[in-house]
Amino acid sequence: MTGPVDERPPDGAEQPGSRRSGLRDPDKAVRGLGAGTLALEALVLLLAIQPIRVVGGDLSGAAVAAIVALAVACVVLAGLMKRAWAWNAGTVLQALLLLAGLLHWSLFALGVIFALVWAYALHVRRVILR
Repeated sequence: MTGPVDERPPDGAEQPGSRRSGLRDPDKAVRGLGAGTLALEALVLLLAIQPIRVVGGDLSGAAVAAIVALAVACVVLAGLMKRAWAWNAGTVLQALLLLAGLLHWSLFALGVIFALVWAYALHVRRVILR
């Protein structure tokens, strides 16, 4: 019995048409990462409304409307990840969540967390699709 065979060229050069990431469909995997990130963000935003109201104090109607609008935008963008501009729109969405921090400090905290998650998703996208 022998071990796995390394089919890479001995000089380390990649063959034309070979996939660097090893994924069957890297574009689809990256789209799934972006859509999953945005869907999770929408869920967290919607589930955060009541705890913010109870623990955080004054959560104005404008803040609740902003949360709902951002969550809806996350869901819509998650469905549009096939479009090239959706990644840029997702970045803008993170900036809008940070700006919503002007309405309530906890929205800024969520914005920082999800901006970091989105930055990581962009990094993974860049590495895989390189």
